[in-house]
Amino acid sequence: MKRIDFENGKITSNILNAAIPMLVAQILSLLYNIVDRIYIARIPEIGTTALGAVGLCFPIIIIITAFSNLFGSGGAPIFSIKRGMKENVKAGIIMNTSFSMVCVGGMILMVVGIIFAKPILYLFGASDNAITYAYPYMIIYLIGTIPSMISTGMNPFINAQGYATTGMISVAIGAIANIVLDPIFIFALNMGIEGAAIATVVSQFMSAVFVLYILRKKTEYKVRFIRKTEIKKCIYFAKNIVSLGTAGFIMQLTNSLVSICCNNVLAVTGGDVYVSVMTIISSARQMIETPIYAINEGASPILSFNYGAGKPDNVKKSIKVMMCLVLAYTAVMWGIIITKPEFIIGIFSSDKTLFKDAVPALNIYFAAFIFMDLQYIGQTVFKSLNKKKQAIFFSLLRKVIIVVPLTYALPYVFNMGTDGVFMAEPISNVVGGSMCFITMLATVMPELKRMKNNRR
Repeated sequence: MKRIDFENGKITSNILNAAIPMLVAQILSLLYNIVDRIYIARIPEIGTTALGAVGLCFPIIIIITAFSNLFGSGGAPIFSIKRGMKENVKAGIIMNTSFSMVCVGGMILMVVGIIFAKPILYLFGASDNAITYAYPYMIIYLIGTIPSMISTGMNPFINAQGYATTGMISVAIGAIANIVLDPIFIFALNMGIEGAAIATVVSQFMSAVFVLYILRKKTEYKVRFIRKTEIKKCIYFAKNIVSLGTAGFIMQLTNSLVSICCNNVLAVTGGDVYVSVMTIISSARQMIETPIYAINEGASPILSFNYGAGKPDNVKKSIKVMMCLVLAYTAVMWGIIITKPEFIIGIFSSDKTLFKDAVPALNIYFAAFIFMDLQYIGQTVFKSLNKKKQAIFFSLLRKVIIVVPLTYALPYVFNMGTDGVFMAEPISNVVGGSMCFITMLATVMPELKRMKNNRR
């Protein structure tokens, strides 16, 4: 398997070699949900209603992914730092601790989700009509919680060992299977929305099997459950994993919270049509954000490894390269969003009656999109360098402290209606993103300078 040399390779080529497979992997991963939505939206007679119903399931899907990242993405930077410090035994224990938490967490989420599925959906804003479609989709999706969390949560440990292309393949297996199985189950077997969920679960299982095969047979560190003799060490590492992973966990969990709040307000101020509009905008955001996420995640293990190895110049260069790539991509995509909103919306829905509501909503939502890069860059640096407090604070700031209150205040207090819901996002991008980035510059850069001076 091709491996990236974090220690001796050139920074720019290392980031690109990690980010490009990560980008392909994230695009394919995105297809898990987007292909479902594209096909579901085209189910005869019920497409638009069913699409809105599936949108109601987004929060639970985000919650599952959030827990995957709590244990997986929380462990991978610490794992990389220990590798950079040549502490290989501790690195192995960290990976196994993450794996054990992923499996136990997945089992708990599956059981709780299945038991409380209907109350959860009503809490998320489901109407009696929408729950007819949302409930079966959610139950079937929950059955695949454990393989979903393994494939998502353990893939960072493949990438952290330099096997970015193999990590991409693990995602590709599930995504391609999903693309093939979706039309078979939905249309050929006439299973409708339930067929979309079954296709996704089968695909996630296939991806999880491949991830476990690689981590057990092909990499330097072999994944397994923790042993009784390791429990004391694992408890210590588990605390570090959870505390660092909390930042990413909060980001995704607050995305779920924001989705719930938006659906509730839109259901009142705009009805089920605007819930479908938000589903389309959320899908577009996922698609457009994917390369940004890939670049940041591609740079993350390189930042962590060089930080652990005590190479501040490499850390600085990694940050600069990451910034240039992210900002250049976002500038291009921002231009497309502003000039071609109908094209973006048309990817996810063929219902022309939605366009008159979706186009202005899309324009408002993405009005300050480029400022979100500042949040991504700052958060990636904080997470990669094990800066837990900063990572957690700025995860809370943008969504919980800014977006959620504005989602209610703008429509109701300032009488902006549905426009107020979509306006909350650009305001949070400007305020939260700027504060995160400025804090990163003010805290991390002086530390790297001190690190360099101490090495002389």
